[in-house]
Amino acid sequence: MLDIRFIRENPDYVRTRAALKNVDVPVDVILRVDAQRREILTRCDELKKERNDLSAEIGKLLKAGREVESLKQRVRQLGDEIKALDEEVEELENELRNLLLRVPNLPHESVPAGKDETENRVVREWGQKPAFDFTPLPHWEIGERLGIIDFSRGAKLSGSGFPVYAGAGAKLQRTLIQFMIDFHIEHHGYREVYPPFLVTRETMTGTGQLPKFEEDLYRIDSDDLFLIPTAEVPVTNLHRDEILADPQLPLYYVAYTPCFRREAGSYGKETRGITRVHQFDKVEMVKLVRPEDSFSELEALVREAEDILQALGLHYRVVEICTGDLGFSNCKQYDLEVWAPGMGRYLEVSSCSNFTDFQARRANIRFRREPKAKPEFVHTLNGSGLALPRTMIAILENFQTGDGRVRVPDIIRERVGFEFIGKD
Repeated sequence: MLDIRFIRENPDYVRTRAALKNVDVPVDVILRVDAQRREILTRCDELKKERNDLSAEIGKLLKAGREVESLKQRVRQLGDEIKALDEEVEELENELRNLLLRVPNLPHESVPAGKDETENRVVREWGQKPAFDFTPLPHWEIGERLGIIDFSRGAKLSGSGFPVYAGAGAKLQRTLIQFMIDFHIEHHGYREVYPPFLVTRETMTGTGQLPKFEEDLYRIDSDDLFLIPTAEVPVTNLHRDEILADPQLPLYYVAYTPCFRREAGSYGKETRGITRVHQFDKVEMVKLVRPEDSFSELEALVREAEDILQALGLHYRVVEICTGDLGFSNCKQYDLEVWAPGMGRYLEVSSCSNFTDFQARRANIRFRREPKAKPEFVHTLNGSGLALPRTMIAILENFQTGDGRVRVPDIIRERVGFEFIGKD
């Protein structure tokens, strides 16, 4: 959420920067509602002062034995007026909050301008695309041939977009999750948390999923709870409505959760395989940091996600996201895209973002630099470390062999307990 004072003082800047995200912010409406609210608050203060002054005068007159009924009547009248104005202020504040909740975070000045994903910029690459002496297969064919991904039985259970991992596929998935979490704890200093997978509306609002993206979420109507689309949601909200002490920062959390997404706006896209599914596993890194550190922390976050891909020996590239492709809550974002030779293209396997104080304002997460200092909003960041479906795709497609097997990456071979998936 943007600070209303910032919008009030920089309306043209807000319009211009939001337009780079292809968003038309109703700045004039926001300022009008804000002005009405402040005007009524001023009138309320004036009436309350008049009521207080009259109450004091009534006390003096009563001591002097004077008649005060007309003044009491005016006090009652003022009370009714103040109550009506308070109700009007409450309505305007709700309207203003609803407007502000739909305003996106503004892209940082360093973010490259661009209309959409075609104008994202490749920052660097690591490793080489593998060379094959045969035509590499896509992961859905590999998974079905080896019996490790069952699409038809998943569809029988839950509908399309809910695959079943079986045998070596299930074990590989479980091993990758444990490997990633342990790696971030041991090498990057994160603290593991295991959060709930169902969260409240307030929690979803805190990280920016609501109200804008409700159609993409799975909701339990009877309880008004939502299945999480990413661990970012519960983990960032761990410190909602808290004031942290400066020595507590930075806070680094890592969490594994399943993620649930209706993908309501993506009908017809990526219907084959596990590139885009409704339920998938992900290891997520979340940071709460001091404002002055957030952009250097973003660069570190990207490197920490890269470390996993490098450890697995997977070729990838780092892409800086342009303004037109930047997420709603994001101020600056990098994507890591892993090469999938069977599909013949790069796939996003991690998205690393700095939200500055945008989420912290919504979730009211603050800190004090000194014990009696004025609270400030923290800056929040998160990044996939990594998303499992596309990591699985990359492993199956990059490490497939000419005899129909899949070689397990060296780094996890001892953990998983076998060198190849497939017949010996």
